[in-house]
Amino acid sequence: MESLRTKPRILIVTPEVTYLPDGMGNATNYLKAKAGGLADVSAALISALFEQGADVHVAMPDYRRMFIHGSPELYPGRELESIRAKMPDDRVHLAEDRAFFYVDHVYANYSRDNLKIALAFQREVINNIVPRVRPDLIHCNDWMTGLVPAMTRMAGIPCLFTLHNIHTVTSTLAEIEDRGIDAAYFWQHLYYRQYTDEYEAAREAVPVDFVTSGVFAAHFVNTVSPTFLKEIVDGRHGFVDGHLQRELRNKYWAGCAAGILNAPDPSFRPDSDTTLPRSYGPKGALAAKRENKRHLQQALGLIVDDKAPLFFWPHRLDPIQKGCQLLSDILYRVVSTFWAERLQVVFVANGAYQQVFRDIVAHHHFQQRVAVCDFNGTLERQAYAAADFMLMPSRFEPCGLPQMIAPIYGALPVAHDTGGIHDTITHLNVDANTGNGFLFEVFDSQGLFWAIEQAMAFHRLPGKVRAAQISRIMLQSQETFTHTVTARRYIELYEKMLERPLIVE
Repeated sequence: MESLRTKPRILIVTPEVTYLPDGMGNATNYLKAKAGGLADVSAALISALFEQGADVHVAMPDYRRMFIHGSPELYPGRELESIRAKMPDDRVHLAEDRAFFYVDHVYANYSRDNLKIALAFQREVINNIVPRVRPDLIHCNDWMTGLVPAMTRMAGIPCLFTLHNIHTVTSTLAEIEDRGIDAAYFWQHLYYRQYTDEYEAAREAVPVDFVTSGVFAAHFVNTVSPTFLKEIVDGRHGFVDGHLQRELRNKYWAGCAAGILNAPDPSFRPDSDTTLPRSYGPKGALAAKRENKRHLQQALGLIVDDKAPLFFWPHRLDPIQKGCQLLSDILYRVVSTFWAERLQVVFVANGAYQQVFRDIVAHHHFQQRVAVCDFNGTLERQAYAAADFMLMPSRFEPCGLPQMIAPIYGALPVAHDTGGIHDTITHLNVDANTGNGFLFEVFDSQGLFWAIEQAMAFHRLPGKVRAAQISRIMLQSQETFTHTVTARRYIELYEKMLERPLIVE
């Protein structure tokens, strides 16, 4: 019975990664391609496996422009050769195709471009990388790898498919094959938008769904939040495609689906964050946060008052998912209700609702109480360090990272009780010395206002009481929300999959 203790060969197929272990080659410092949390999770998992001595391999697109941009000492005409020369043991496998040689973002603005990149990537994985690596287990991530699990079914290789979000694309067998993938070999393990029982009948006209194919064909599936998985299975979200919901439900009831939370980038630590005016740890956090607050207030033109409660919005101003319309409905009420306490709100976020908040601020002359800023990584970190509370009224949340980062910095989340938020935040109970934020259950503006009131009640408590709670929450968050914990869960899942006998189909 094989387990990680016997060094199986694991191939992680991912379109994104932020870093790779130095031992996998000096050039791994330059192979950075990130669009979201998938890049961080991939990096953490690969590093954890490598440190444990696993025979871990990585397949990713050869984003030449992004890679070379991160390695200025490599000169034109020698970039790829220099990188390849620095990679020992062939553990890093770069899929080559002109489709992604010159892109400067992981995902393009046009769906057809993304489809072309995804097909080129999977062609190289299926035709060249898997035969060369001969893995004992393959771990695929998101829609850009959704065809690979069908191939693993035919090859008898255990496959884990991870959904970091529910975005998908469709294509026909004819288009897939035109891109060099022998889909006829595994066509019956793909998922089609309409029922088909004959290859020829399906080839030209029946759409293949990439994400649902990944779920359908993989031996095991995971989402990045246990609660979000259960919400999909229970039909809680009407926006989830019915095909995907049905296949996830089948996997869940077959005992072949789980939720594994992501974790923040390990650089989000206030004791080592070099962007902060004053770094700090759990002990003495309130005094340091007051100093950081004064710095932020001065920089943004807010009233300089380190006793003023500061609420921070760090994520996208997206009304479909992030619930920013709830705050826009009550922003005037919130600021005016707590006017005497000088409540302040800072947005460091882009998105459709940014102008809405700018208009509210201008109309009510709230410039000294509310700052609306474009996203900036340094400003985001400084706001976490200055804020007392973090606003996150998401309608749904496949995982979420701000609600984990904020308590690490001693900023308590004010959030809607859904998905990954439910898995990471519990309502604060000072008397019981439990909880790490303020949750509302009904998704409406009144629920958000109630949670803000709860946060303000906490802010009025004596400094010693608040300091004790903030210290406890920071310590617990730093221990819990880590890539080590996340990687451990994936490794346990790998062992479970390797112990389960497979039927070659």
